[in-house]
Amino acid sequence: MVVDRRGRILAQAERRIATKRIGTDKVEHPAAALLRSLRQAATAAVASLPASVEIEAAGLATQRSSIACWDRRDGRPLSPVLSWQDRRAARRVTRLASEASWIEDITGLKLSAHYGATKLEWCLKHLPAVQRAEREGQLAAGPLASFALAGLLEGCPCFADPVNGARTQLMDIRRGEWSERLCELFRVPRQVLPACVGNRHPFGHLQAAGRRIPFTVLIGDQPAALFASGEPAPDVAYVNLGTGAFVQCLSERRVPDLLQGLLWRDARQTLYALEGTVNGTAAALSAVGKQLKVSDAHMMRALPAWLDDAGRLPLFLNGVGGLGAPYWRAGFRSRFIGRGDDGRKLAAVVESIVFLLLENLERMRTVAPGLRQLQLSGGLAQLDGLCQRLADLSMLPVVRPELHEATALGLARLLGSDSPPLGGVRRFEPRVDASLEARRRRWQQAMHGALQSPQKKRPG
Repeated sequence: MVVDRRGRILAQAERRIATKRIGTDKVEHPAAALLRSLRQAATAAVASLPASVEIEAAGLATQRSSIACWDRRDGRPLSPVLSWQDRRAARRVTRLASEASWIEDITGLKLSAHYGATKLEWCLKHLPAVQRAEREGQLAAGPLASFALAGLLEGCPCFADPVNGARTQLMDIRRGEWSERLCELFRVPRQVLPACVGNRHPFGHLQAAGRRIPFTVLIGDQPAALFASGEPAPDVAYVNLGTGAFVQCLSERRVPDLLQGLLWRDARQTLYALEGTVNGTAAALSAVGKQLKVSDAHMMRALPAWLDDAGRLPLFLNGVGGLGAPYWRAGFRSRFIGRGDDGRKLAAVVESIVFLLLENLERMRTVAPGLRQLQLSGGLAQLDGLCQRLADLSMLPVVRPELHEATALGLARLLGSDSPPLGGVRRFEPRVDASLEARRRRWQQAMHGALQSPQKKRPG
């Protein structure tokens, strides 16, 4: 996307890539195709502009916990991109359980296979091309953002920003540097990791459609979204609803069972946030829709009506992608409790997202009691029924700015766009909904019971 200083989108282009799912735990993207898609999209967007339009700076926001390995000489990929959803190293995480406390102290993160450390360790152990590059001293490995930087910019620079670097679970978030102790624990050699720099840095230059553009900002997708309508406010909790959902608020204090993450670090300031995660959001709807043989397109058209006509909904215990905050159960089995047709089941999946967000939000409010508003963004935020349920159960007003690309516009603001256009703002005021509150209490009881019962071992 190309955005002017007033926050107006002048041009945009999109290229889609494949996601490969292998069994229940492996989720990959083809690394060369991902780089190609970025080059093509950048070229198409820039080429559509008049020659008189100058481009002052470029930046990138990426998924934070996805990783890759590449040749540091030419940026050539040596592994697939292992998605943040990938949990192939879950058994390794189980064996490290006794180390979880001090790992969380250093990283702000729960020990989890979703983060990059065990994925990088897996690549070093299982991929011959990665092993060969390490022996030859040519291996680079780290966050998706660093891989994209090396593959897109002149000279294949090898840098890691602190927001994406922290999600490898190899970084000391207070220092913004790699931790030797963590590198030793996860068997990832310190020398293969990119150099640590701030989120704002002279990373290099991007060539696109004959233009040479300074590249100055690298950040994660969820933190970027918080900047879309201005500097993040201390009395607002921000909820971004994509493949997964994330609820964040500014805080330097930690809360048990939530994450503490970096929002931004440069020479001027460092911003920290409390963060709750729901792994199964759009991913859960897609997975359940596939089981019910309901296409994504039909589901998104029909969901508003299904949510309006709730009736007697079943409950959905949502562990798609692993149960995230505040429960942290990687192998949790998703299930419906009660009966319903396809529409009611999918409406119940949406309610499960709301219920999980509320579990995180209530823990946040123990250290942020001054929260006065929820601000929503992301594709599923367009569901009025989801927004109203979140307002009703939190007893906080929910606002939904007409920012359909919150991550991109937040990145644009960090690059120098002065006033992103808010457009209209839809506001959902809290109201009493006794039947919804009763369903949530039943859901909490069912979730508590499921967490207390032993999980069946999964095959393989």
